[in-house]
Amino acid sequence: MWNSYGRGDHESVGLPAPASSAESRRHDGHRRTDHSDRSDRPTAEQIEQFIGGYAAAFGTTLRSPVWHSPTEAGLDFQEVTFPSKDGVPLEGWYIPAAGSDKLIIANHPLWFSRSGLPAHLEPWKSMWAATGNDNEVDFIPDYKILHDAGYNVLAYDLRNLGQSGAANGGVISAGVYEARDVLGSLAYVRSRADLTHMAIGLFSRCMGANATIFAMQAEPAAFEGVRAMVAPQPLSPRVTMEQSLAAAGIPARYIDELEQRVRVHTGFRLDEMSPVQAARSVTVPTLLYQVRDDVLTRPDDVILGWFDRYLS
Repeated sequence: MWNSYGRGDHESVGLPAPASSAESRRHDGHRRTDHSDRSDRPTAEQIEQFIGGYAAAFGTTLRSPVWHSPTEAGLDFQEVTFPSKDGVPLEGWYIPAAGSDKLIIANHPLWFSRSGLPAHLEPWKSMWAATGNDNEVDFIPDYKILHDAGYNVLAYDLRNLGQSGAANGGVISAGVYEARDVLGSLAYVRSRADLTHMAIGLFSRCMGANATIFAMQAEPAAFEGVRAMVAPQPLSPRVTMEQSLAAAGIPARYIDELEQRVRVHTGFRLDEMSPVQAARSVTVPTLLYQVRDDVLTRPDDVILGWFDRYLS
């Protein structure tokens, strides 16, 4: 059976629904689907639908709503707005921790907003069901943990996502343009008299990590004084797309066609959106980690890729 995979411009993209006979759950709880014995291979029409919709999602993305609020965790907060480096209006929350002089800036993943991703609801549920990721992601508990540990938190929506402004024709660049938002968040903190003295740390996830790395490459001086970064799951779009094709049962040779379609929408080649080469610009103490057996990434992309390039 094939699911409808709704993407940015609301086209539907065929993805195979996991069948119980072809799926297993790893010891660590992550779902992995084996398509080697599937009889319902994608048709040419379904492949075209998948590739066209996937590429179009980089041209006009589906915004995830700001579905939760810090009040759900009993947190006081301020609604804030500030400009990106290039003037795009960004919407966010400032969550104060009384008596603290430490601040964490949270940079979220692609498709998400500052509050998370409602993947338990349509159309996100159908988008992510085939990879076992049709469960809600709520970031509020994370902000609660940081607050209770004595950290102020600035969480905001990246451009073209959540409630922040549209920019670059709606193009998603996997961190290249979004780097300007990271720079804007740092400038905002330093512009506030009540925040400018604070020690800054970064919690930059997935595309948020990519964006932070690209920002470090573009303007290293902006990160002077930043104490540390936690960077879960930065990734290269090429690897994610290769894994997505495999999960859909589509032959690997279609990656060239998919790259060409993405480039038509964005102007970027896939490797131009990878953070691996920009990683040499990271000078902030950084903790990087990745989900084990994630069906949409590979350890040889970012983690081993960085080590092989810059520690050998």
